[in-house]
Amino acid sequence: MLVQSQNKPEQQKILIVNDFFARNLRYRTDIQLWQQKDYWATPLETLGKGLGDCEDYAIAKYISLRALGVDDNKLRLIYVKAQIGGPRSNRTQAHMVLGYFVTPNAQPLILDSLITKVLPAAKRTDLSPVFSFNSQGLWANNSTKSVANPTARLSRWRRILEQTQREGVMW
Repeated sequence: MLVQSQNKPEQQKILIVNDFFARNLRYRTDIQLWQQKDYWATPLETLGKGLGDCEDYAIAKYISLRALGVDDNKLRLIYVKAQIGGPRSNRTQAHMVLGYFVTPNAQPLILDSLITKVLPAAKRTDLSPVFSFNSQGLWANNSTKSVANPTARLSRWRRILEQTQREGVMW
């Protein structure tokens, strides 16, 4: 997928990567898969199992798009509260998606493990953002400036970046 997508336009890369993981991964909780409450897998670990939870999907898409040359400032992993149980439900669940920003202040396109279609954030009224991050920054409360160093604040994210590099996935 990475080799075949290298020379495609950026918007097409987004759709190809999203579709690839939707077709090739199946959802599995961390307890079921790793016997841990919360484990963030590298893309190679996720693909090796063919299974993962929401952050594994988001991480795999992020790393793949970075490997395809998509600039880091256009991508953010977004921790959200996802509304579950239908449009009238008050129930939410912690969830992670990947946001793609065409420009820094643009409305992101959302790449999600729950639905296969890439949609603008405004059409995802079932998601409420809590914070977002990439390898350069961490944003909270819809701020436009990073509020922290993501690798200092998110040890699981630091491990993913370090292990992915050791596995030979570079950008």
